[in-house]
Amino acid sequence: MAISKELEAKILRYHFVEHWGTHTIATQLGMHHSTVDRVLSQAGMPKAERARSASIIDPYLPFMIETLEQYPKLSAARLYAMAQQRGYPGGASHFRSYVAQLRPRKPSEAYLRLRTLPGEQAQVDWGHFDYVQIGRAKRPLMAFVMVLGWSRQIFLRFYLNQRMESFLRGHVAAFEAWDALPRVLLYDNLKSAVLERRHDAIRFHPTLLALSAHYHFEPRPVAVARGNEKGRVERAIRYIRDNFFAARQWSDIDDLNAQAERWCASPAGNRPCPEDPSMTVSEAFARERPQLLALPDNPFETDERVEVSVGKTPYVRFDLNDYSVPHTQVRRSVTVMASLTRVRVLDGSEVIADHPRTYGKGEQIENSTHIEALINAKRSARHHRGQDRLAHAAPSSGVLIQQAAQRGTPLSRVTALLVQLLDDYGAGELEQAIIEALNHGVPHPNSVRQVLERRREQRDLSPPLALTLPDNDKARNIVVRAPSLACYDQLNTDTDTTNDGEQTDGHSI
Repeated sequence: MAISKELEAKILRYHFVEHWGTHTIATQLGMHHSTVDRVLSQAGMPKAERARSASIIDPYLPFMIETLEQYPKLSAARLYAMAQQRGYPGGASHFRSYVAQLRPRKPSEAYLRLRTLPGEQAQVDWGHFDYVQIGRAKRPLMAFVMVLGWSRQIFLRFYLNQRMESFLRGHVAAFEAWDALPRVLLYDNLKSAVLERRHDAIRFHPTLLALSAHYHFEPRPVAVARGNEKGRVERAIRYIRDNFFAARQWSDIDDLNAQAERWCASPAGNRPCPEDPSMTVSEAFARERPQLLALPDNPFETDERVEVSVGKTPYVRFDLNDYSVPHTQVRRSVTVMASLTRVRVLDGSEVIADHPRTYGKGEQIENSTHIEALINAKRSARHHRGQDRLAHAAPSSGVLIQQAAQRGTPLSRVTALLVQLLDDYGAGELEQAIIEALNHGVPHPNSVRQVLERRREQRDLSPPLALTLPDNDKARNIVVRAPSLACYDQLNTDTDTTNDGEQTDGHSI
């Protein structure tokens, strides 16, 4: 406990003048004897050694010391159980306090303060900032952070994932924002940067190597378990959490990134530079900028490229959503090229679809021309199916359709009317009516209808009933021919005639 200078003077006077002992001084002044020992030791007096009383743990101390030397990370609970098996009768709390005193301590490691030259190095890392709900999709909000080592200039950009493409986009955006880049980029052991590491043997991600070759910087990972080597970017992420993101209101990720850009230029840029507090970070960046590397003429390609297959429906699946393509591409493989705002579908080098990108889940993004072309193709196919059905049921229908087309009658209307007459009157009647209409030189469905009606009235038959056929092309296209009833007439004659030639009513007499 901290005591006043007046009490310290009393303790020294009682000890040197009155020759009081430590316990006497502590009792008289109402304090613990350790406080008196501390004051006297600070005055140059050796600490009074007191005889230690015997303890029940004393016989077990050699066993505890030997075990902890062999297994320094052994838990106190496990060591206590081992001591109990050997007869230790004491409690756990008293035992744990001794374990804490006896456990070997790892020596504290001292770190050198890392300094970099202007334009030499920047540190890169991801920061996770909660989740964003977009439609039915829950996406992580990730912050790409790059910090220049000398000026501490911060670049901040938010993305909805931390995939390799977003990693590349963050680099390109940072370089373009600064209109330059440092010579070395320092990374944690991210999968986007380091694929494999065995001590000093490092296998970088090939896409990162392509990026570094394009911009001429050196990628360099930090040593394993050496967080101090990238402390600047970690402190920058904490600074972003506390001074930018906390309690911030934003409508969408574009709005958030616009606010982040203004924050990096003003509040974050106006803070004192740690390397030289006499100037701000923005002023230090202005001095560091001439030492940075210049950008190449063209930026690095950062679009996502995915090979996909089109199924039965004219859509491609990309990033949890479906994008329409021309119906002629079904059952084929195409390439999806996606930026942050657009999704393009390519067949070879030809762009066959271009859509705005969405970050929801299970959404269908359609181009109206794709759907209209599919509908027209279906209608055309339905028209051809009707002609095929008529050709099988009434072979003369082909001649009538051809002559009707020569007179300017729409083929779709002629086909639809003839199919309807086929459903109402049957194949045989339709064929006879078409032949008669052609013989009269009137190739039109209405003339065929008139012939069918006249033939029906001559045989004194009821009008045809309108039938609702199933909405299935295979079922609708089935042609049912009327069977001959001659065999049934013969069967009826044989049944109604008795053995002696007399006709009966079917009952025994």
